[in-house]
Amino acid sequence: MRILIVKISAMGDILHALPVLDYLKQASPGCEIDWIVEEAFADLLRGNPLISQIHSVRFKSWKRAPFALTTIREILAVRRGLTQRSYDLVIDIQGNIKSGIVAWLSGCCQRVGFSRTAAQESLNALFINREIATKPEDLHITDQYLRIAEASFDLPFSGLQLHTNVCATHEEERAAETLVKSYCTGYPLILIHTGTTWQTKFWHEAGWIELGRKIFSAFPDAVLLFSWGNESERSAVERITNALGRQSVQLEKLSIMRLAALVKKVNLVIGGDTGIVHLAAAAGTATVSYYRASNGRRSGPRGEKHAIIQAPMPCTHCFRTRCEKDEECRESITSDVLLQAMRAVLYQF
Repeated sequence: MRILIVKISAMGDILHALPVLDYLKQASPGCEIDWIVEEAFADLLRGNPLISQIHSVRFKSWKRAPFALTTIREILAVRRGLTQRSYDLVIDIQGNIKSGIVAWLSGCCQRVGFSRTAAQESLNALFINREIATKPEDLHITDQYLRIAEASFDLPFSGLQLHTNVCATHEEERAAETLVKSYCTGYPLILIHTGTTWQTKFWHEAGWIELGRKIFSAFPDAVLLFSWGNESERSAVERITNALGRQSVQLEKLSIMRLAALVKKVNLVIGGDTGIVHLAAAAGTATVSYYRASNGRRSGPRGEKHAIIQAPMPCTHCFRTRCEKDEECRESITSDVLLQAMRAVLYQF
């Protein structure tokens, strides 16, 4: 049996979908699984032993020049690559118009996806031919993905031990090992990522500085590594590390897979609802994460190695990208609560 998973973006959502691979291998031993993904996130899947072939798309580039000859050629090439694989089943766990079109372009007759009411975009239903309703107990996004995958098999996903795998290259692993040896002078070694996507998912710089000082007070030998993804985040990290002193390190800009290798070697990762936290969880590293506009019960890492802090505001997990109560919401999450969660996680080991 040959299966195509359609999960195009974004980083955190792709990582949440990784258990689907293990589920399919258990539900249909011997099956071949392909995955189609936005080119920028393809490295997250490369080297995964459960994936037979990766197809990449460039929707962001295509959107900027939809009628350009290059765009048309690339789309036709994607279609040829998909149809040549002759899929028996396509599982669309993205649920928007783009993913629906990709599923349809595959030429597969069995295209499974979210019900019209559960999909990100209802027009997705025009391109799939079997809509699956999620259940009330499927609060976490991973369970929603698994519910769609389960619909074509007799094996219930609930109760299964499903594993994830993010495969860095030997070169990336060696680079991470070298970096850790440079800074690992004590315990714990903590990676902190202050950046994220929405304005309503950020914490505040004063909070990070206060938390860093409290960590050093509780763990005098701790080393804090700060990662960043863009110029704005770099500037913020520079101000935070300058305030904290020599046991805090501003890293150079790292690729996704350099980070994937690094998070496997630290003791803890702290951040908001951001891809780096989900990357750490997929790699098996302990995390402490906070949630404001998003819902930690829906998208946060699960298990004893992970602590989730939800903003105590009555309007929390509003999913708004802008809010007049933004500052109040940020300050509702305290450094003491994050430190307490960090202690609880680290003292398990």
